Amino acid sequence: MAALRIRRVDWLVGTTVLGSMLMVWLVITGLDAVVQLMRQLGNVGKNGYTVTNAIVYVLVTFPRRLYEMFGNAALIGGLLGLGGLAATNELTALRACGLSKLRIAVSAVGVVAILILGVVILGETAAPWGDQQAQAMQLRLRSNNVGVGSASGLWARDGERVVNARGVTVQRTQTHNVVQLHDVRVFTLTPDGQVARFDWAQTAEHDGHQWVMNKVRSTTLDDTGAHSSTVASERWDSRLNPQVLELSVIQPQYQPMRDLRRNISYLEQNGQNPGAYANAFWGRALYPLNVLVLVLCAMPFSFGTLRSGGLGKRMFIGMLLAIGWYFLQKAMVSFGTVYGVPPLLANLLPAVILALAAWLYFRKHG
Repeated sequence: MAALRIRRVDWLVGTTVLGSMLMVWLVITGLDAVVQLMRQLGNVGKNGYTVTNAIVYVLVTFPRRLYEMFGNAALIGGLLGLGGLAATNELTALRACGLSKLRIAVSAVGVVAILILGVVILGETAAPWGDQQAQAMQLRLRSNNVGVGSASGLWARDGERVVNARGVTVQRTQTHNVVQLHDVRVFTLTPDGQVARFDWAQTAEHDGHQWVMNKVRSTTLDDTGAHSSTVASERWDSRLNPQVLELSVIQPQYQPMRDLRRNISYLEQNGQNPGAYANAFWGRALYPLNVLVLVLCAMPFSFGTLRSGGLGKRMFIGMLLAIGWYFLQKAMVSFGTVYGVPPLLANLLPAVILALAAWLYFRKHG
């Protein structure tokens, strides 16, 4: 325990890595935001979309970009920070004082561990909220008859009917996407705006050809009163465009864990494969571990031959590691999906492999 006590050397390594990491984080996130702004400016003039809307879109999605870019910033920033100490021979001095490479690497990773707490909170609060606002803006851009409320779900005008769905999910099949609305309410209005009929359905699903409502309860209103009936399923003659409704669905990797858990439970209760939602859930749950392991595995590149390297070499190594990690993780998750490996194991395996590689290196080289 004494070896892990915070000492002056930890402040030296930590502050150096922190400065490099914040600089890299701001630069790469800013560049990504600028690229997205250019894309949004291309939509100006469509359905009343303005330059202000484009700027607001980038601003509300900025928290999510910070969340996504943190891992890369921590990796490259850690390499630059320790690389700077190596270039001034300070790492050599620390090693001469008896500090092991693992002890120095832990000092760098400790800074990342502290920051990642705030990043996780950001990813569960401001980032999903911002993505929901951005999704609603994109939906208005594509259609004037559809809107999304934060609490009331999706609203759409379908001729003389008003449709409300509390949730929307998209299941991907080999041939097409299946759009499914949950807790659906359909209000049929008279020409003077009165409700003539009310339909409630547990789900409404577009199978690629038509809409079908399931577990439907219908109520019609006339001069003699209200009349109700129930059916297991029925064809729904709706002009709602499923491709437009897909825009209302926030991608699973952008949803907070509570929403992912709710969608997984719903799909499992209805005998459906949670698929992308389960992978996204475990990806978010293991996000802190993945970042910390990736940074720890990158730290050995700051020792040895990189002491004579410059900024460009370290950034190149950092980008190679980030790209390699990205493809390793995607490959493992895809492999798990195809061969039925549990999502937790498929998402955990890359981190285990890197942690084992780091353990073997530090055991051999100190």
